[in-house]
Amino acid sequence: MVAQRELSEAEVDRVFHALATSTRRDILRRTIEREQSVSTLASEYEMSFAAVQKHVAVLEAANLIVKRAEGRERLVRANPEMIARARALLARYEELWRSRIARLDDLLAEPPRPASSDTSDTTKNEQGD
Repeated sequence: MVAQRELSEAEVDRVFHALATSTRRDILRRTIEREQSVSTLASEYEMSFAAVQKHVAVLEAANLIVKRAEGRERLVRANPEMIARARALLARYEELWRSRIARLDDLLAEPPRPASSDTSDTTKNEQGD
């Protein structure tokens, strides 16, 4: 297995931007299932071919898909390596938040500490003495 390098900040930004719209997430899902032409992808959406091409370009810029020419057609397939790297990033975020929640749970499970016995100063200040 090849070691995956961590995503740069710019790569993270491109990946999250690319996944920010449902159309691009759907295109990615469809290209994970099988390689498809941009024309085939475009036929499934109520938008222009040029609009679908732009969505594909955003996914390609994020390296989530790979496009290749075959004759006059442009075929698109998902890039499993980048998807795995993005998944690893999300797993690290999940681990971070799970550990924070576990620490919070531990703090909330601790019995309350007894109040300080030095309440006389507080009472005087509240009475204006």
